[in-house]
Amino acid sequence: MNTEANASGAALKNPGKGGKAVKAAAALLLSCCLIASLGLSVYQAAVQNQKVSEYIDHELERQAEAAKQENQYMEDGYKVGGEYEIRSTAHISDAYISGDHSRLSQEDRDTLRMAEEVLEQVIEDGMDGYEKEEAVYKWMVENIGHGSRSVISRPGMSHSAFTPHDVLSSRAAVCVGYATTFRLFMNMLGMDCHIVHNEYHSWDLVELDGDWYHVDVYSDAHGVPYGNFNMTDQVARNGHNWDESALPEAKGVKYSPAVQNAVEVDGVLDVPAALKDAMDGTSTTLFYKFKEPLTEDEMKTADFLVNILDMVLSNGMLEDSDGYYFRAAWYPSDREDDYILGLLMESRGAEEEGGIDMDSPEAKEIIKLVAEAFGLDPAMLGGDSGIEPGVDFPVEDIIGGADGPTQTIVTENGQVITTWDGGGCVELG
Repeated sequence: MNTEANASGAALKNPGKGGKAVKAAAALLLSCCLIASLGLSVYQAAVQNQKVSEYIDHELERQAEAAKQENQYMEDGYKVGGEYEIRSTAHISDAYISGDHSRLSQEDRDTLRMAEEVLEQVIEDGMDGYEKEEAVYKWMVENIGHGSRSVISRPGMSHSAFTPHDVLSSRAAVCVGYATTFRLFMNMLGMDCHIVHNEYHSWDLVELDGDWYHVDVYSDAHGVPYGNFNMTDQVARNGHNWDESALPEAKGVKYSPAVQNAVEVDGVLDVPAALKDAMDGTSTTLFYKFKEPLTEDEMKTADFLVNILDMVLSNGMLEDSDGYYFRAAWYPSDREDDYILGLLMESRGAEEEGGIDMDSPEAKEIIKLVAEAFGLDPAMLGGDSGIEPGVDFPVEDIIGGADGPTQTIVTENGQVITTWDGGGCVELG
């Protein structure tokens, strides 16, 4: 008993060994918890890393798909209208720049020769990029498909020309012909240029000093000069549509015709007098900027003013004028939150260059000869009837004879009037 008591007392008095065991057990339990916690953290980190990796993969796939969609925009090889193919001319412009023509076909050599002749004609020493671009643009507007009303087919002449070779040789083109020829000139001059297109139309996108501009030579050659020259995306959307995701954004205004050619006036009410002074009677594009940005009320005044100008110009109210095709538009200014007023006019009666005036002696003589050859009244062809004004004449002397359906009247001032009354004799008072 004493021994057991002593042993028991000794155990109570000296708990060292038991405490150590408890501490060891506690440490083991804590270690297990830490290991478990660390394992959970590692697991969570692995899961998080997996999510990040999946997100990155998804984002890369999305970007690759977007790039794929953009790459689906075809420039060279695309057929506008399903017929007129946009063909690369990089090998021609490269040959011009390098001076090595050895790899060009005979047709490409001819194309390069004709293009070189144009550049020698319009490009002058010291011109900057914009001046070169404008010189080419003006030459194309004035010489390709402009003023051509010929009805006689000439060798190499085709109004469906869509390659630079055919355009430069025939001086006529569809829109693809204008676009590819303009791009060839720009590339020969060391300027970057893309062809923009949709299913039915094409034009160019050219870079000047790091900014991009739309140029639709075709529309201006058949309309009003500078109406579609060096446009921003914002301006080009008024009449053009294209896949904007596939091409550079055009937002430059420095080289737009509005900024380059605007005439400054004090206010909106000064525009009519300035317009009248500047009109040349044919096709005109005029731009007006204002000393101060217009207020909202002044913008409304400008809208009303343009409507009145449209009435005057479109309805032929001006003396010695058959009227104009008229439109107006606001163009971005080089000043922030400011616009330039553009007035575009094309004369309805403007004669095509290179033709013969119907009122000229030469035209009247031709009409007279043709009428005599076929026994016709020259008046039917736009010439003089040959009947003295104010004189009675029998119907049988008129085309169709007494039984014919027509009757010609010549007024005192020589004006010829044809009616469909038929029969009888006309007495002029």
